[in-house]
Amino acid sequence: MTRPDALLAQLQRSDAARPRITCYDDTDGPTNGERIELSARVLSNWVAKAANALQEDYDIEPGSVVLLALPPHWRTAYWALAVWSVGGCVALDADQPADVCVSDDRAVLADFVDRSGAGAGAVLVTLAALARHADERVGDGVMDEAAQLSTYADQFDAWAEADDDDPALVLDGDPVGYAALSSWAGQSELRQTEGAPRVHLSTYDTALFLRVLVSAWEADGSLVLSRGEPDVETVAARLVSEGVTHTL
Repeated sequence: MTRPDALLAQLQRSDAARPRITCYDDTDGPTNGERIELSARVLSNWVAKAANALQEDYDIEPGSVVLLALPPHWRTAYWALAVWSVGGCVALDADQPADVCVSDDRAVLADFVDRSGAGAGAVLVTLAALARHADERVGDGVMDEAAQLSTYADQFDAWAEADDDDPALVLDGDPVGYAALSSWAGQSELRQTEGAPRVHLSTYDTALFLRVLVSAWEADGSLVLSRGEPDVETVAARLVSEGVTHTL
């Protein structure tokens, strides 16, 4: 089974140009109607930039914890991969002690900084695909991802590598090691499918999103994510147009 920090390299070796995550936005808000598709090659650029930011600015390394207070989203995918690229641990519980918090919610970031004290790392993510800066001024010490992430290099070299037993994820207080993350993800039926699975998922659960993502990618497949609550007819048409083989 593939460790999470090696997943992206595996996808690139298989087919760097094939779509690996397609995200439809059916939420009520400014991003409604967006459709974003990322290949392994494009995804690797986002991951490299985020990993360089975590490593260079926040000294994230094996044993460090990064709180991803983000919804299921294509940006969440590259931030999770970035954490694993530097050997860190992804946390999904808002009250989990962490070295850095990455969130699209200003209130969550403010609460994290208040709880963690001066010097706590905070990254504000703007979900809109074409955003070049946050809608409003960010607080002191908070990275405006939309404005700043593009300044980091497209290539990444980790300063340290996580051991198999190092935590890759902590959820409900329970750590999952790097070697065990694939088993945690489950969805064994995806790995037993002939050909590469194309999986559709609609959920508000970020843990489930990461489970399905890891399983689909380990099976050399891809994920179609519907954010919000699309109607039945929209989903049915989407499954056909996207060549979906599995719905979860």
